[in-house]
Amino acid sequence: MRNTTTSILVLAVGLALALTACSDFSDPKTPEFKTKLKSDEIKNSAFKAEFPLHYETYLRNNETEIMTEYGGSVAYNKHDNVNPLPEGYKHAQPYLKNLWLGYPFSYEYKAARGHTYAMKDILNIDRLNRYDEKAGLPATCWNCKGAKMNEWIGKYGDEFWAKDFNEFREEVDMDENTIGCANCHDPANMELRLYSVPLQDHLKAEGKDFKTLSRNEQRALMCGQCHVEYYFQDKSFGAPKKVVFPWAQGKDPEQIYEYYTTHGDTKIPGFEGNFVDWIHPVSQTPMLKAQHPEYETWHNGVHGAAGVSCADCHMSYTRLDGKKKMSNHHWNSPLKDPDMKACRQCHTDKTPDYLKQRVIYTQDKVWQQLMVAQDTSVKAHEAIRMASEFTGEKPADYDKLMIEARQMCRKGQFFWDLVSAENSVGFHNPTKALDTLAKSQQYSQKAVDIAIKAAAFTTAEALSQDIKELVPPIMEHSRELQMDPEHMASHKWFKYLKITPKAERVWDENKRIKPVATAG
Repeated sequence: MRNTTTSILVLAVGLALALTACSDFSDPKTPEFKTKLKSDEIKNSAFKAEFPLHYETYLRNNETEIMTEYGGSVAYNKHDNVNPLPEGYKHAQPYLKNLWLGYPFSYEYKAARGHTYAMKDILNIDRLNRYDEKAGLPATCWNCKGAKMNEWIGKYGDEFWAKDFNEFREEVDMDENTIGCANCHDPANMELRLYSVPLQDHLKAEGKDFKTLSRNEQRALMCGQCHVEYYFQDKSFGAPKKVVFPWAQGKDPEQIYEYYTTHGDTKIPGFEGNFVDWIHPVSQTPMLKAQHPEYETWHNGVHGAAGVSCADCHMSYTRLDGKKKMSNHHWNSPLKDPDMKACRQCHTDKTPDYLKQRVIYTQDKVWQQLMVAQDTSVKAHEAIRMASEFTGEKPADYDKLMIEARQMCRKGQFFWDLVSAENSVGFHNPTKALDTLAKSQQYSQKAVDIAIKAAAFTTAEALSQDIKELVPPIMEHSRELQMDPEHMASHKWFKYLKITPKAERVWDENKRIKPVATAG
């Protein structure tokens, strides 16, 4: 009996010690550094000597060949589902040029390459006018392309935003100034810091101090500096063209859309006080262009709500020298790794193939609904166009119906775009993605129904056709092509655009190739 009692006591003491040891832990301590760099250093190569292994992983962002089922590193045309890579891809959305007609996105929209190409790609994109001294878009477009913003904002303050983009082309180095270390770190000590003015403004408005946030919140906000929905502020609300995050009422689609109804200078009947990116030339609808709302999508999805940060999946730990672990600065999709190591940090009981197939299963479902929402948005524009050109006897409330149809068209396309522009094909938050697309389809279909009513139901039969027969996808359109009368006669929607004057290229990346015109 004594031996049994002694054994129980020893076991109890041992268990107590074990439990005490297991519960006595602290949060992982962030490494502390003191570099030879100054806090205002922005050149990427300056960090190589201090952090050679991190820099080695950073350079892997130059990879341009690996594809996943729905994305990857090849910069294909995102509307081209006809041609093979590198021009097009099987999972492309053919109506992008139709839906963005009249807006610079309709000229060119390619899949994003790695962050190291951010500067090079924006300097080559047709959205920014290279055929004129002025780009036609503000300097705001530089905001998420590199830490050069630190210098420009320091020099110009809020006057920077409304300057023309092309004014700064010759000031940048495409390798040294593209997205890199100084976008997220203080070079002197490598602490996380915000370079993003709009995110700083948002936190201040919420009464939050970045330095007092949890480490996990800080890590997520590094990506939330750019992977977000944003807009260029109208002058009645502050510095013209300044970047603002529309989060004052929340980060879900209905809340963001509602915010936009009261934050613009528009005086168009039915849209007074709305923010408007552009007027669609076919339907004359005041439109919104969504950006890339990964942060808003992720934050209340399954992983975001569970405290899984962006870096946990997209910068998972590695050991290049077989010793100390470090964050991988090759920012890419976990699906590119055949072993799915990022996912298996938590899902230890699952095989790589199982995890990959679960992601693709979700993306397949979202993609199917995305394509339906896209088609319905196109039909909404066409229905409004037909109603606006209706010459028969109009209903007494015709003007009211046309406003309502355009309101639904605007909202339906914006909800489609929030999922279309987001870079996970719904995986960051499948519930939100599918809900947003269901609402998009409902709003766009309402636009069609109301427009048919405005046309005294005379357009109903025509609009019952397959939309691809009624309005073919625009497969070719660019700034140069818009100078060509023959091209502008090739699609029925082009007649709502003006043919632009012939012009020679002024800019090639960050170099001027046409001399400045001299007076006299």
